[in-house]
Amino acid sequence: MSVSLDQLRGTPEVRRRANTEVGLLVLAIIITLSAYTLVGLAQEPVIPAGLLAYGGALAALAAAAHLVSRRLAPGADPLLLPIAFLLNGIGLVMIRRVDFAEASRDSGLELAPLQTIWTIVGVALFAGTLLLLRDHTVLDRYRYIIGLAAVVALMTPLLPVLGTDFGRGSRIWVRIPGGFSLQPGEFAKIGLVVFFAAYLAEKRALLSAATSRLGPLHVPPARAFGPVALAWFISLGVLVFERDLGLSLLIFGIFVAMLYMATGRLAYVVFGGALFGAGALASWSVFSHVQTRVSIWLDPFADAQGSGFQLVQSLFAFGTGGVAGVGWGQGNPELIPDVETDFIFSAIGEELGLLGTTAVLLLYFLLAGRGFVTALRAPDDFSKLLAAGLTFVFSLQVFVIVGGVSRLIPLTGITLPLVSYGGSSLLANYVLIALLVRVSAARAPVARRSARADLARIDG
Repeated sequence: MSVSLDQLRGTPEVRRRANTEVGLLVLAIIITLSAYTLVGLAQEPVIPAGLLAYGGALAALAAAAHLVSRRLAPGADPLLLPIAFLLNGIGLVMIRRVDFAEASRDSGLELAPLQTIWTIVGVALFAGTLLLLRDHTVLDRYRYIIGLAAVVALMTPLLPVLGTDFGRGSRIWVRIPGGFSLQPGEFAKIGLVVFFAAYLAEKRALLSAATSRLGPLHVPPARAFGPVALAWFISLGVLVFERDLGLSLLIFGIFVAMLYMATGRLAYVVFGGALFGAGALASWSVFSHVQTRVSIWLDPFADAQGSGFQLVQSLFAFGTGGVAGVGWGQGNPELIPDVETDFIFSAIGEELGLLGTTAVLLLYFLLAGRGFVTALRAPDDFSKLLAAGLTFVFSLQVFVIVGGVSRLIPLTGITLPLVSYGGSSLLANYVLIALLVRVSAARAPVARRSARADLARIDG
């Protein structure tokens, strides 16, 4: 028995989920405004003049996102949007904090207003994705077009007129009219996840079959490893030509992880790990920028005033923060170059300490958990792999940047999702959250309840 959207919206379960989402969004706004007030009070002993306007704007955005979600995706997971909104709010406050710190050095930097604009556009994209994509399984039909578009987007920064590196080494930006720039790779990741999900859902049986032997092990046929090799070549191409270690790692990691989730074959992980290790070793041997990253990771204090300066300042920030932090507005984030993008987690560590960084990481863990729960409950293979892939790429990006700034792994220079400054990352992640919301709504728990009720009436 099919259940219409209107019937779905009126059921107790959907109303409960919607009310839960409202309550959590209100809590997210309260936390964000409290942090904003503390940052303002650290500058001057008065309530920030723009608190009401800022709070009103956040409330309007939250209300708009909730109403769209409630109308177009009834029954969706009620935690996804509030957690994303809270992370975005924390990022806005921290970027405002950086603005204050840079203003003390008369740099004229004002990033918070621009990031607020990107937030508005991001929420609009969230709503637009839910509006235009009423059924996410439609994406399965256009897998090859989406995959080709993702590869083209990855290669766009290599074009001589559009692409640029802004003097930072990695050629990952595209200039757009109006003095803005865009990182196509942020959106390409989502396109690749869609393509991989569609491809693996179709070829799952072939890729899962263990018809060959490798010593004492039963492994899939040799041709099944072709897609892994192709993903390896694409990721190496990004590393070689765009000099972007982080994006290269994400692309290859996405496919190997999704391949394992689709088949359960550990052989793919072993083979993929071997390929990645070989590629990483070759890159370290050939490319100076990879050698520099590894050298900084091994001993950042060897050139503390030069190439290792960023990482050294990051470690000092974490050490200064200690357990409880020095407090909002009491740190020195301006001492870390590019703190608003690559090293914003370090600034959080200084001002909020171990407790604050743990809270932020718990938000990411909770968001990842809800994403994987969405994947487990999805009604078909494509939906399962899509939700799992989107959650994995989001989580892997968090691990790579947090691991980099804390010297767990070599620094790769990617942004912290929803928190770091940057329009491309923020917009892409709002689209990612919208897709997860769409998949979580597709499982329609109320529809199952209605079916059980119909059976009960028939039995009665």
